[in-house]
Amino acid sequence: MATLDAFFESVTLPTIPDLAQSLIALLHDDDAALDELADLIARDPAISAKLLRLANSAHFGLPRGVGTIDDAIAMVGLNPVRTLALGASLSGVFVPVSGLDMRAFWKSSMACAGYAEWLARQVGVDVQMAWLTGMMLRLGTLLIAQTDPTALQRIEAGPPAPGVRWQRQKQQTGFTEGELTAELARRWNFPMQIVQALQRSADPLVEQAYSRLGAILHLGALLAETPNAEAAQVGELPSDVVSALGLAPDWMRTHFPDNADFIDAS
Repeated sequence: MATLDAFFESVTLPTIPDLAQSLIALLHDDDAALDELADLIARDPAISAKLLRLANSAHFGLPRGVGTIDDAIAMVGLNPVRTLALGASLSGVFVPVSGLDMRAFWKSSMACAGYAEWLARQVGVDVQMAWLTGMMLRLGTLLIAQTDPTALQRIEAGPPAPGVRWQRQKQQTGFTEGELTAELARRWNFPMQIVQALQRSADPLVEQAYSRLGAILHLGALLAETPNAEAAQVGELPSDVVSALGLAPDWMRTHFPDNADFIDAS
């Protein structure tokens, strides 16, 4: 049986940018100062522009425009900005791969992140960590593309029903994308809570050490695989996972979000 170490022997491990390394360090620091984060973000013009666009969006309804990184962080909030910057930084680590629609891939990742944040807020899990972990979940697919493009073609053949992609990944490589992303996150020194959630995302109730964040990822990923998901999809989610999180299906249907609210395809 294949091992993770053997799989990663054939992977050219993506080099995480200095900015991302510094942001990961801030994930461990609940007392991180606003000016420290502002200095980091100011080093990256693309992320700075994304943050200013967010701060000036209709979501905040400001009477005047925000023109500085400090003001943008003060408006949006420290933790959301830290997570947004890290997510943007990570998305730039991976180059486009043959056989995979990268626009659709990142839209799916953003949808998973958005659903994870929505669910996390309801069950009392750190919403920023949930968003970031949801955004990362599918990175394992990009590792499969690097090591075995033919396996990727078989995995991606035809639009699979929600959850089927995990089964195909397991059959073709011995691992799900979440298990591969977990190992990548471990090697990148992400918090252990994120690593464990990624490991258990495909089957969160099997492991003895139950991960609430892993269960959130499971549901978020299933919803993200459903194009234009609607409240009716709640009834198709695994009831044991919904129950384990203490979620009420009626509440989920009533408050079901429009994924256009959290997908930025630009």
